[in-house]
Amino acid sequence: MASELFRIAPHEADNPMEVLLREAFVLLQNQLKPPFPLTIPSPPEYLQLNRAILFGVLVEPHLAKTHFIHLNAIVTDGYNFFVTLLLKMVTESYQKILQPVRVQLIWVTSKLIDVSAIGVDNLLISLMRQIVGGDYSDSNLWLCMELLKALLVKWDWLLEEPVVLTSALFTYLRLLSDHYRLSGSTQLDFLKHMEIDFCIRVLKEQFSLCLKIGRDLVRLLQDVVHIPEFRAIWKDLLLNPGEFRAPGFSDISHLYQSRTSSRYLLLRITPEMETQLRFLLTYVKWGRHKRYQAWFARKFLCGPERETIICDLVRFICCAHHPSNEILQSDIIPRWAIIGWLLTCCRKNHVEANVKLALVYDWLFFDEKIDNIMNIEPAILLMVNSIPQYTDITCNLLEFLFLLMDNYDVERKDVIEQGVASAFGNLVKKRVVHSLDALTSCNALSPLLKERLANIFPHLKSRVSKESHPICLPRGSLPTLNFPSPLSTERQTSVSREQSTPLCDRDNGFNDKVDASVSASDNPAASGSEVIPANGNQIDIIENLIQISRETIKHSNKIGLQTLEEIMFSFASPGSHTLDSAVVGDSDPRLEVLACQITESFKLNGYSMFSSLETNYDDEVFSATALIMRTFIFSQNERMQKLFLFWSKKGCPVGAHLLSYASRLAYEAELVGCLRDAMDENSYPKLSYSEMSLLKCHINGFLSFMSGQKEDSLDVSQVDGKLVSKLVEGAFAAYRHFFVLLSDTVCKEADTSVAKLFFSDLMTCSGWEMKRLKLLFHSIFSHLSDLSVGDENIIWLLVDRLSDTDLVSVQFDIGLKKFSIFGEDTKNILHLVKISFNWGFVEQQKFWGLMRSELAVSKVQVDRVVRDFFCLVVLDPNVHSVAVEGLLMLTCCCAPTPELVGAVMSLADNPFRDFSATILASWSASNAPMLFNSFAKCLEQINKKNGHSISFISGGVRVNHCTILKFLNFLDKQELNSINYPNKAPVNILEIKAKLTEVAAAQNSR
Repeated sequence: MASELFRIAPHEADNPMEVLLREAFVLLQNQLKPPFPLTIPSPPEYLQLNRAILFGVLVEPHLAKTHFIHLNAIVTDGYNFFVTLLLKMVTESYQKILQPVRVQLIWVTSKLIDVSAIGVDNLLISLMRQIVGGDYSDSNLWLCMELLKALLVKWDWLLEEPVVLTSALFTYLRLLSDHYRLSGSTQLDFLKHMEIDFCIRVLKEQFSLCLKIGRDLVRLLQDVVHIPEFRAIWKDLLLNPGEFRAPGFSDISHLYQSRTSSRYLLLRITPEMETQLRFLLTYVKWGRHKRYQAWFARKFLCGPERETIICDLVRFICCAHHPSNEILQSDIIPRWAIIGWLLTCCRKNHVEANVKLALVYDWLFFDEKIDNIMNIEPAILLMVNSIPQYTDITCNLLEFLFLLMDNYDVERKDVIEQGVASAFGNLVKKRVVHSLDALTSCNALSPLLKERLANIFPHLKSRVSKESHPICLPRGSLPTLNFPSPLSTERQTSVSREQSTPLCDRDNGFNDKVDASVSASDNPAASGSEVIPANGNQIDIIENLIQISRETIKHSNKIGLQTLEEIMFSFASPGSHTLDSAVVGDSDPRLEVLACQITESFKLNGYSMFSSLETNYDDEVFSATALIMRTFIFSQNERMQKLFLFWSKKGCPVGAHLLSYASRLAYEAELVGCLRDAMDENSYPKLSYSEMSLLKCHINGFLSFMSGQKEDSLDVSQVDGKLVSKLVEGAFAAYRHFFVLLSDTVCKEADTSVAKLFFSDLMTCSGWEMKRLKLLFHSIFSHLSDLSVGDENIIWLLVDRLSDTDLVSVQFDIGLKKFSIFGEDTKNILHLVKISFNWGFVEQQKFWGLMRSELAVSKVQVDRVVRDFFCLVVLDPNVHSVAVEGLLMLTCCCAPTPELVGAVMSLADNPFRDFSATILASWSASNAPMLFNSFAKCLEQINKKNGHSISFISGGVRVNHCTILKFLNFLDKQELNSINYPNKAPVNILEIKAKLTEVAAAQNSR
């Protein structure tokens, strides 16, 4: 059938949404004509009516008004479902929608505005995103114009929707800057006049709302300032801000200091572009990216004026796509590389200038209190990584940045200089780059640029080598050690991904404390303390600190831990890759000596590293072991890896400690509601501040590690939940990293798999703290699902170790789909069932309790489980009774779908003869309408082709006549003859019983 909504190529399948809408329309077509039924539709019928009406509105323009009146008469949800259908169509398939359907789409959107439908604001914004920049085709200009007409007609409504108003202003200012450069068609000229009138009206009448856009509003206005109508606006913005009568707005600097939300930057990227870019930046690895880039360019950048969209792509990449730490540390192509490629796609000078401005725009006004460092990260990495092969890119970007500083806003040059200086300072402080040595020491960079860097940022001058100036340590303090920059050697050509500190996604709100002023240890001379030269290498310095710690531990365990913290932070420092040639080799003898010294220094004071947690629950919080684990979680660089591998080779349960630590961290984070998938706050008693000990220490440790200075204790309830969520994810990622590393190195010869190591750690943990065992399993199934879900050993451990009380709690979590235990692989589920036959009676009962809870809410085909269960082995009532009981309870609690009813009816005779009939009887009591509807469908299939039996279930299994006769006997005792459906004719059970009797007799005679 030809599509009525979408352009479908001959090789393409039908659009699923059209199929859904058309089926509803065909089914309810008679109800869509006046007079309309007076009955109130049930919820399922209401949804079907919405689908049918939508299809009618889109494909029957002559009846569209009638359909919409019908919709008005039945609506009970504020048009929410109807708008959701439209939004899905626009977001996923707009480019394929036929033009007549698009006309109806705009019409019905206008009507939805009239009735203030729920979600119509999102629908309008989604339609704005479908206007493609640089595309001057008739269909694209038509959409641009029709949307603008609708907004102008609905002006009063628009004033009540500030998000739609500001989104429209952002969209049309950006489009106008491109449209105004071209002239030609009458349609385009008329559109330009409409865009100008709309934007001027919004700016003059609603400027206070326009301020919500932030600093990118200035960038857009600069692109249209050459248009006569905007000159007065620009003049007032600079010289007469009072003309706008906006409360609190007294100077353009107010806009400079306001960061633009990513939702505005998404407006100029179509959903399809967004999907492709996110895929490129999330899954495509170095070396495989060129073909994806070529495809993207062919798809979106080929055309006379399409390159104008590149600046929008760059703003999106910088401000709206922030990769996770896992991606930052992988070999996925980074953002700066994609931006570098996009720069090469610019063929016109003004386009290239706009792209550069988009890249460095946030640098001009950077404020660590409100800005996200991830917005400015791509520019610095592009500059540094372009040395020395593409030095012209580095030079051009620096020259452009300095040009902006001098000329962007001469009256407020000090504001811009401060912003750029703050940007450079924070990039170094947060270790995005270790220093500016890569720029200031690059021979290919012009002396003028180097001098400009040194003059503008004197506090960030390149550090000289340690041979010229020995490292100084303030006496009486234990500063974080500063190691040589990796960019000063052969690694100048590439900024290692290790320079991006693990766990620091640097999203807004993460680093309010991390962004504190640079530690005094970074500038010993400023600390006011007497300094002593330390002329030895860094290993000698750390050895000296360990010697000091041995003495301090004897007098104060707290001071000893502070000393150890400084040592570990020095090991974990992202910029300290090149400690010493003796340390980075294969054997690392001195590193092992240091690990022994750390262990012995605490052992002499009566403390054993990585000891059992059975006797000391708080060893995970206030101990040397906890401090070392926290540091490893923050940074798994080469030295930290080798330290942990060394302790593991010595027999320490390192992995179990990491797993227990991450589990407890996740538990405390969930209790305060910090995780994205947090538990209901009423489900658990509130912990006091003292009981949040691990979470407090972990956050404080992270903030200290990031800022290089000791942080004061904080109130966990006031910490950004997004930060806590990242920290929990980082803890499990660190544990995963460790046992993968252990499997690849220490255990490689013994052929120890990751799964075996994981189970070994889980066994060790389960022997430590029985009161926390439920939380441990909750954590592994939530955060390490790929290793735990469907694993027979872990499931056995679960049912063996957990009490009945804890298992009930686990069943609640499974029923609410907080996590899964068995997974959705039917074959593996049957394997687990077969394995459980050998377990004890109690373990089997617990197993089936969990199985019922999960399969009742999962997508697993229970009919396959039922059918295959009886084919596993020859069932023995003395051995398999628990499993059959569990399967009986599971099947009874499932809905009697045609597939499941067919499977139950087809089961052959077995030692449990009444199994199938009992399930059918249970369904007739709990869900008779659905059961007999399924019977009808099964009988229809069985009696196809002139009465020849065709099984409803694949495989040709026949219906069991004994099951049918027993069930019919049960129905006779119940005297159940008919079922009444709401608004439908009653079902005659006697007729179905007669057909079932006939089928049973026919099957018995074969």
